[in-house]
Amino acid sequence: MFTIVNLARFQFAMTTVFHFFFVPFSIGMLFMVALMESIYVKTGDEKWKIRTKFFGSIMLLSFAVGVVTGIIQEFQFGMNWSDYSRFVGDIFGAPLAVEALLAFFMESTFLGIWLFGWDRINKKLHMVVAWITLVGSVLSGLWILAANSFMQNPVGFTITGGNGQRIPLSEWAQNPSLAGGARATLNNFAALVTNPQTTLEFSHVITGWALCGGFSVAGIAAFQLLKKRDVDFFKPALRLGLLVALIGSIGNFVAGDQSMIYVAESQPMKFAVAEGVMDTSKKGESAPWEIVAFFNEAQHREVAGIRVPMMLSILTFHSPTNKTDIKSVDQLNKELAAQYPEAAKEIGNNFVPPMNAIFYTFRIMAGLSMLMILASALGLFWTRKKKPWLYENRGFLRFYGIMLYAPILAITCGWLVTELGRYPWTVYGLFTIQDSVSPNVSVASLTFSNILYFVLFCGLAATMIAYSVHVMRQPIENAETAYAELDPFNKDNFKVKDENEEEGGEK
Repeated sequence: MFTIVNLARFQFAMTTVFHFFFVPFSIGMLFMVALMESIYVKTGDEKWKIRTKFFGSIMLLSFAVGVVTGIIQEFQFGMNWSDYSRFVGDIFGAPLAVEALLAFFMESTFLGIWLFGWDRINKKLHMVVAWITLVGSVLSGLWILAANSFMQNPVGFTITGGNGQRIPLSEWAQNPSLAGGARATLNNFAALVTNPQTTLEFSHVITGWALCGGFSVAGIAAFQLLKKRDVDFFKPALRLGLLVALIGSIGNFVAGDQSMIYVAESQPMKFAVAEGVMDTSKKGESAPWEIVAFFNEAQHREVAGIRVPMMLSILTFHSPTNKTDIKSVDQLNKELAAQYPEAAKEIGNNFVPPMNAIFYTFRIMAGLSMLMILASALGLFWTRKKKPWLYENRGFLRFYGIMLYAPILAITCGWLVTELGRYPWTVYGLFTIQDSVSPNVSVASLTFSNILYFVLFCGLAATMIAYSVHVMRQPIENAETAYAELDPFNKDNFKVKDENEEEGGEK
């Protein structure tokens, strides 16, 4: 339905998903580039220097696209979510300001030094610059995740009315309102940074970046080997990418497991929908796990499904029995309606997020996680020195080329579970989506901006893909000269042919 709330949500979701195509790709590639340059500095092998520049060329454009989409995303807080910004801006703005003023300037400055510093500064110092750029990018992600984690698990704040008096959370839950200028204010910055949600979310995301970087390098190398382009050059890159992908995929699996355990405590409705919990099981009992299922979302019931006995208890508590109660979707909905009566009136007593969408996106994410662990481990085995048959197998090279997209799809599914599962809240338990949208936007303006952003994003994606394909098709020797062509201080770029000089004449 074309309503202001739905269009605003779609626009933010579209921008966030598209932006996050490039964040893990660019940061993951930056990690791989820094690693390759470190190998070059350690070994002195010029081939690793060329590999660094080859993959660095692709990484640089992904950075540019990521910055553009990130700016658009932040603008939307003022355009479409102004009431949200009024209520929580004092808290949400703090980590975003630190991200922009410290981390983003740090990574952009050192990225410029890295780009234009080839052969101008000591190679060891140049390598250090690459790692400092990566640290800036990671810190940038940390502050953004801290802001998002507050939305998932609000901590370190108080709510004050327009008269400056503090509003108890129990009173706010019964009657949340912006009337009188009520707003949330930060009173403990340390609590915001040490939020358990931040720690778990950051560990899950940073391992996802490494995973994405590893499979991106391995996938690009696999496509190059498939086309018989510079075979000896890309074999080591493929193996290095698979090694990083294996370490990242295992770390990501462990971090994801811990994150889901915490979600079961902090956001039980999200957990119940993601796992399809239709029946409450008490502490000490065993809970079955739904492999596949289909739900009637209006009635909050399962239409069909396949269950594995005890498996949900094992996955959640690492035990055949529950350590705490696992409540059903319907029971949690009733409890939330009683706890937040005003919010319940706004949404028709339905605190249940889209069940089928979250259930299956969670399984796609988990399934891809297991596939990436298996693929990276087998890839390393199949490229061992004694019998490296993967390099000559076109079918598996094509498979590993396609696996380039698996981390991006998995990360996208993870974000959909994280954000859709928080429904109906923008800040969990404090502020609803209905209350957050800008009061002065219209359906027409949102429809137009949605179309405009969609066209813009498609154009940016097409540019990124076309440029990457162009780089891949070029002879590998061009990677060595590409940075000289980009250097605005290179005097060769300013030489103009003088016809008189060519003819032997005088000026």
